[in-house]
Amino acid sequence: MPPRFELATLADLESLLSLMKKMQEADPWSEPFCENTARSNLAQLLQNPAYGIACLVWDSERPIAYLVICFDYSLEYRGKGAWIDELFVEASRRGQGIGTRLLDLAETLSREHHAQFLHLEVSHGNPAIELYRRRGYRDHRRYLMTKPLTS
Repeated sequence: MPPRFELATLADLESLLSLMKKMQEADPWSEPFCENTARSNLAQLLQNPAYGIACLVWDSERPIAYLVICFDYSLEYRGKGAWIDELFVEASRRGQGIGTRLLDLAETLSREHHAQFLHLEVSHGNPAIELYRRRGYRDHRRYLMTKPLTS
């Protein structure tokens, strides 16, 4: 049976969180992962489509991959933008086209939500960089810099 791709709802929160934890083991965020904060923020996102949308990929009854798209607004990038905030495929399922299908879905959903550009961040050395380049994502001449606004 081929994998099933579905928009996530609040009922999927724990399935998404379990995959997020697996992603942290493979490619951790630059900011420390706090499960309680992630759960709260994920619940807010799932209840407010203005923030973004999430998708789960199921193999039978088990989640094997996920995608989170978040929205922003930028004058430079012509208005509403979308970010692939999270994209993860379990290691045993990589190389089967699931990541490519999630990228297609990210583009489709971003267009449906009137985004003008789709951005993503990827860690240096991540093998997915080549997939993203093949799909038309370009390296920037700028550095991504971040300043925390809370302690």
